[in-house]
Amino acid sequence: MRLHRTYAVMLALSAFVPARAGEEAKPRVAEPDKMEWKAAPPSLPPGQDRVVLLGDPSKPGSEYTFRARMPDGYRVPPHWHSVDENVTVLKGTFMMGMGDKFDESAGMPLKVGTFATMPKKVNHFVWTEGETIIQVHGIGPYTVNYVDPDDDPRRKK
Repeated sequence: MRLHRTYAVMLALSAFVPARAGEEAKPRVAEPDKMEWKAAPPSLPPGQDRVVLLGDPSKPGSEYTFRARMPDGYRVPPHWHSVDENVTVLKGTFMMGMGDKFDESAGMPLKVGTFATMPKKVNHFVWTEGETIIQVHGIGPYTVNYVDPDDDPRRKK
């Protein structure tokens, strides 16, 4: 009997804990035709559009989800991230290769519906075949760090 009361009290108290500290627990819906796409951060080559669906990818400890839309032939030179990168392909073909040098022959196609995770600090490069949309989620800060600093678009004028 005492065990049942303990469970009942724990269940009742859990109703007062929000889903995330400081946020009211409520559903969020992002309808594709109402999403406001904006240019991706300057750490990425021009041509990628992005919409943040949840959180703030730049903030440490922030749970985030964003979508990235890239044209056919879009390329990101070898780079790594400070956190694990979790990707789901929603449209097109997202090509991914591993290593310090961009080598299409070393790439693998990630087709619609594919999920991939890239551990933090692993050097990789990507490109697209056809217009491609991916959904990325993780816990920030999401950064792009280029293997060759000269590949960083922030350094180009």
